[in-house]
Amino acid sequence: MTFLRRFILIGSMCSLTACSSMYYGGLEKIGIPKREVMVYRVEKARDTQEETKEQFKSALEQFTALTNFKGGNLEATYNKLNGEYEDSVRKAEEVRQRISDIEDVSDALFREWEDELNQYSNVSLKRSSQQKLTATKAHYKQLITAMKRAEAKMAPVLNVFKDQVLYLKHNLNAQAIASLKGQLSLVQSDVSTLIAAMEKSIQEANAFIKTVEKQ
Repeated sequence: MTFLRRFILIGSMCSLTACSSMYYGGLEKIGIPKREVMVYRVEKARDTQEETKEQFKSALEQFTALTNFKGGNLEATYNKLNGEYEDSVRKAEEVRQRISDIEDVSDALFREWEDELNQYSNVSLKRSSQQKLTATKAHYKQLITAMKRAEAKMAPVLNVFKDQVLYLKHNLNAQAIASLKGQLSLVQSDVSTLIAAMEKSIQEANAFIKTVEKQ
């Protein structure tokens, strides 16, 4: 089975099957170990965060454009902002799911790894495996902490966008637009903080993938 085919199979099965011991066992029977699933899911989470980062940038651009509205079709401009908000909500949920998927497979992998340590008769090999497990757990902790920190910063931004979208829905006029300008600097700051956290998380993901692939 080729590398690409393995990953296509992982993606399709994850969409149809609940992640469980039976599920991971089934993958291993066809030559796909938990470690490979974990790396794949970290890659997917990294890519999703990259996409989400760009989505929030796009939403901020639309919010800024609305505060600078000088004339034209106000309803159409509002609809664009609402669309950007809804797309941001979907991407945020996707990020949360990616993180959950990583936690699921990592729990299974680490439990298996710890159980197998007791099966060694060679002390040197056992020590080496224990050291690798400890190092992998440490890198994983850094990764999941960075991902969750970035994920937590999405909610404040989404809340601000939601408030503005709800307010504008029934107040499409120049006065309502003017009131948004007071929120612009806050939104810009929140989005900048979110993007910085996501970039840190993406860096941690890349570092983790390299570490695991070297083992």
